[in-house]
Amino acid sequence: MFFIIHLLINILIVGLFLYSKLLPYEDRLTGQYKQTFNFFKGIFKPVLSLFSGIKPFQVGTGLSVDMTQILLLIILLVLNYFY
Repeated sequence: MFFIIHLLINILIVGLFLYSKLLPYEDRLTGQYKQTFNFFKGIFKPVLSLFSGIKPFQVGTGLSVDMTQILLLIILLVLNYFY
């Protein structure tokens, strides 16, 4: 049972990475890649909207980092460590 939970968390971590990298190019995806992206989008979009009150972190002039995805990654990594 713990193996399955551990595996699902690892899949979500990889999915979060792909989601964050492909989000700007969502309209260019085709076929199976679009289906996979939409699957992870269906998971992450509602979860990330829960953290929508967190402001982006300013890292330079006109450059900021979306902290919601980083916070979700930290949560998944902590869950991965304890399972």
